[in-house]
Amino acid sequence: MRICRFRRSEQRERARYGVIEGETVFPFREGGPFASRDVDRSQGIPLSEVQLLAPCQPSKIIGVGRNYRDHALEMGHDVPSEPLIFLKPPSAVIGPHEAIRLPALSERVDYEGELVAVIGRRASQISEEESALDYVLGYTCGNDVTARDLQKRDVQFTRAKGFDTFAPLGPVIVTDLDPHNLTIETRVNGQVKQHARTNQLAFSIEALLRYISQVMTLLPGDVIYTGTPAGVGPLKPGDVVDVEIEGIGVLRNHVT
Repeated sequence: MRICRFRRSEQRERARYGVIEGETVFPFREGGPFASRDVDRSQGIPLSEVQLLAPCQPSKIIGVGRNYRDHALEMGHDVPSEPLIFLKPPSAVIGPHEAIRLPALSERVDYEGELVAVIGRRASQISEEESALDYVLGYTCGNDVTARDLQKRDVQFTRAKGFDTFAPLGPVIVTDLDPHNLTIETRVNGQVKQHARTNQLAFSIEALLRYISQVMTLLPGDVIYTGTPAGVGPLKPGDVVDVEIEGIGVLRNHVT
């Protein structure tokens, strides 16, 4: 199932959740994908008539630092002994084709393409006996945009990763996807900058879910950015960034 959040391009209407099948979007009935999978197939809308939005509205965004060994090394660090987690504010979220805005406070802003897990139901204190992936609705593409100079200056990550527009998500949430060995690629203006597979994660998605759920309760729609591979680099105005993940699609954003 390819779940999207959308709005009619030519109409002033509230954002809705739907399922994309071919070139048609079928809206969910009341409650959306976090309550049921009940789709209204009498209300098909041509995909060409909708604007795709960020595919969920998280109450919190959890990031994971240095979760690919080669990225940790390029940043001058070892892989941590346990997951290194941080938060990005919900106000940072944008959807596909929205603009990443470079803040005046930073002289270097980097892309970080990542696989993102979307929580499907409340999760707290997930045990070793449970299947952690049962708490995941599906997966989407993300870009953990980072003001690298501010990250180095501040040591902690809040300011560097918290600017408005610094959490692109999309284009869709794909359910029933095995996340363990997917190709992830980031391109800037068509040039490949990052290329890896998710089997290179230092801490698996199951391990991340269990670890994070010991600290904070995960709610439906919350997202976990699972880490970025090597190859991060700076953005400049006019750039177009594509994060493509096998089985999901392409998240494209331009830079202003």
